[in-house]
Formats: sequence, C-alpha cells, structure tokens
Amino acid sequence: MKVSHVSAADHDLVTAAVAAAEARTSGEIVTVIAAQSNDYDDVALVWASVIAFLAMSVIALFPDFYQGLYDRLTGGWGHGLTANQWLGVVIAVGVLKWIAMWLILLWRPLRLWLTPRAILAGRVRARAIDLFKVGAEAKTLGRTGVLLYLSLREHRADIVADEAIASKVPAEVWGDAMAALIERVRAGRPGEGMAEAVAHMGVILAEHFPRGSENPNELPDRLIEL
Repeated sequence: MKVSHVSAADHDLVTAAVAAAEARTSGEIVTVIAAQSNDYDDVALVWASVIAFLAMSVIALFPDFYQGLYDRLTGGWGHGLTANQWLGVVIAVGVLKWIAMWLILLWRPLRLWLTPRAILAGRVRARAIDLFKVGAEAKTLGRTGVLLYLSLREHRADIVADEAIASKVPAEVWGDAMAALIERVRAGRPGEGMAEAVAHMGVILAEHFPRGSENPNELPDRLIEL
C-alpha cells in the first residue's frame, strides 16, 4: 500500500493554490512531492571502502602493536604469522570492516547524514529535471510549464521551468517561493509549504505571462506523490 506524504486536506490546499495561481497566468504549474530522490548507494559504497582502507592502513602502520594484540588474544600460544599470513589477516579485517560499514549504512537516515550537501542538492535537481522532462517539458502550447518539486528526506526542493519561462525568469527569482516552502517543511507542514510556494510562483508567472483570452488547463492541478 502506498504511503501518503501529506493529508487529503493538503492535497486540496495545493490543488486550490495551483488553480488560483493559474487563473492569472498562461503558465502551467505542476507540483510533485517525493519521499526521497535517490538511494545514494554509491555514497555508502565510498564510505564503506574508505573505512576499510583506513582500517587496513592503521594495521599496516602499526604492525607490532597489532601482532602483540594477536598474541594477547591467543594467550601467547599462537604461532608467529608469516608475512603472507599477516597480509591475509589485514585483508580479512578490511573485508569485515567494509561489510560492517555497509550494513550500518543500510540505515537510511545515517546514509543521508553522511552524504555531502552538494551531492544531495545535485541528486534532487537531477530528479526534478527528469520528472520535468516526463511530465511538463513541451507539454504546453506556449512551453510555459513549470515544475515545483519537493524531496522530503533530503529537505531539498527545486523549480524547473520550460523554455519560454526560463528565458524570462532567472532561477534566483524563485527564491521567495523556495524559502516559503522550506520554512514550512521544516515546521512539519509540507502541504502548506507547497501551497505557499505556488502562490509566490503565480505572482511571478502572472507578471511575465499574464492570462490570455484562451487559457486551457493543459497540465494537472493536483499534487502528485511519488
């Protein structure tokens, strides 16, 4: 069963906000909310490899200490390890460290926390662009579609606009809409945030793309959940 990220009331709120915004502009707003934009498996792979390499490096740098530790663990009854056997021990420790770190990073919150902010922002942006290409790009007669995308676990959002809008509205102009969205998401009210951001976007779109005599509703007003 699909888990909803927002309530039915939030859906109604966002749908009403989109309809109100589009009543004053020829622009078409699509809203999408997702739990997460990427699994960051590659980030977990890098962290596991770094930890394994560090563990093996420490053993290689302080062999006397770890050989003494081996003797204490065996009660002094263990035979002395040859160079090849010691290399095998170092590799085995690295493998165990890698597996342990990978298992720890199966916990998604830690994986996200260890992911650099630039990577989070880049993955959210990439996901927003992918969704825009599928659901909004060139889907309107005047190429006036714009996507508002929110990725909850990353605490990131993005706005991607079609050709006609992007040529007139620089990305930084959407700053107030993004700020209003993120503020409410942090307060635990993503639905309100989406609606407030849509209202800001509507003002900008109405300024550059006022409603014409013919204004068909070419893209869905409803909030899409992924």
